[in-house]
Amino acid sequence: MEVSLGQKQKQNEFLLVSVSQISSSSSDSTDNTGSGVIARFNVESGYSQLRFHQESKPNDVIFVDLRTAELFRLSPVQSICINRGSESSNLEVNSYSRAITIRFKTEKESEAFHCAFDKWRSDSHDVHTGSQLENGTALAHRSKFDDKIEAASAKMYFHYYSQLLHQQNMLQDYVRTGTYYAAVLENRADFTGRVVVDVGAGSGILSLFAAQAGAKHVYAVEASDMAESARRLIAGNPSLRDRITVIKGKVEEVELPEKADILISEPMGTLLVNERMLESYVIARDRFLVPNGKMFPTNGRIHLAPFSDEYLYVEIANKALFWQQQNYYGVDLTSLYGSAFQGYFSQPVVDAFDPRFLVAPSTCHPLDFLSLKEEELYEIEIPLSFVASVGTRVHGLACWFDVLFDGSTVKRWLTTAPGAPTTHWYQLRCVLSQPIYVMAGQEITGTLRMVAHNAQSYTMYLTMSAKMWGAGAEQGGILQTSSCKLDLKEPYYRMSQPQPYAWAQDQQPHQQIQGQDAVGPGFMGEPMQNSGVPL
Repeated sequence: MEVSLGQKQKQNEFLLVSVSQISSSSSDSTDNTGSGVIARFNVESGYSQLRFHQESKPNDVIFVDLRTAELFRLSPVQSICINRGSESSNLEVNSYSRAITIRFKTEKESEAFHCAFDKWRSDSHDVHTGSQLENGTALAHRSKFDDKIEAASAKMYFHYYSQLLHQQNMLQDYVRTGTYYAAVLENRADFTGRVVVDVGAGSGILSLFAAQAGAKHVYAVEASDMAESARRLIAGNPSLRDRITVIKGKVEEVELPEKADILISEPMGTLLVNERMLESYVIARDRFLVPNGKMFPTNGRIHLAPFSDEYLYVEIANKALFWQQQNYYGVDLTSLYGSAFQGYFSQPVVDAFDPRFLVAPSTCHPLDFLSLKEEELYEIEIPLSFVASVGTRVHGLACWFDVLFDGSTVKRWLTTAPGAPTTHWYQLRCVLSQPIYVMAGQEITGTLRMVAHNAQSYTMYLTMSAKMWGAGAEQGGILQTSSCKLDLKEPYYRMSQPQPYAWAQDQQPHQQIQGQDAVGPGFMGEPMQNSGVPL
């Protein structure tokens, strides 16, 4: 009768005399792990894997992917394992091929190891295509993530987050990192003695924060190759590493040995929803979180307000002037001018703008991560209704977000509002190709509809209208309407551009609007519900 993976758990560990690793990057490069080495077969992220580590150094691990490994006998008590395209946790670079020499105490133990190796290797493909995992639950050949996200987008996404320079950019966002640190450490009561899952762990910094706060154990789930860097970072913190396990894989696929009391994650993208990681956060909640468990962050809000920025509008419109040339090396380009003009206005603008550009108090769209359904993120429709504080040209819709860490001890907000300390998310503005004109007191209505697509982002459909104003306004009606279609995946990053204003720095403009928060991010006070109260 065939032995199941569950039964094989009793046969998955072997005590070896020694293991030596020879890397192809240097013919004489040998990494001798010494004596008292444990070899362990297991399943991680749906694939069979072999790990070698010393009893005295449990975090110094050599990983072997059994899908690409072969084992050969050199003598009755010595073998060599050839592994192609895998990587070791204690190497700075990947190797295209590695040789690992293994020495056993007896020929009988060598034979048992070879039998186990052959069995686990043959089951490696079966595990990925739907056989039983270690905890007895089945894994489909394709996860929900694979079904809704195109492979090319996922490859670029995971490659981006596997690079330390991008992780450094996020770590050096001190508003972001400092707020997470404060939210976790100030709410030790929520973490002490609890099981935590870090969803999309990246460098592992949030897992380390949770361990500092007294977590019983943290499972750091990371799908990109940054998981290996997280292992090294965590191993370099001896007081915390024994309570953190890094698991490489998607939250839609991995299996955990126990449920979590609390989830922690940084799932926010531009405009909160870009990159569609909020869906993975919700899936992790449904798969791993105990009933009435906590989530950090707990909920979020997308804030929206109309703005007026003549400089920005002219800057975008001028980009298309190139296509108005009638003699470009003898070629008339003007037939493409209209398409180019619309193309530039299809890019949302990402930058940090002055809150005085807002022409009305903001409205917000709440998202409760504890109750939100994944499907509710596939299409988001936000009705818009504002009352203009000044008479001006409205050039579009400004957007930002905040999230709440609803701890038992302290409630802490992280905001990306204009006027607050700038984060790496900045703010986002949707610019209309045809501005609308409003008077003070006039109502502005419309809709922002966002439809998710398989490139891990959203297509945005914006409509803004100026309602009838003055005598007869009670009868309703629209005076002017403007619409645009934008791709959140392809923004215009304007962070380094100059930010000129139409007024002197010591002069109060007629359209000056107050920022969202009376206090900066990280303060315990909740941001005001309606930002942009006229001064």
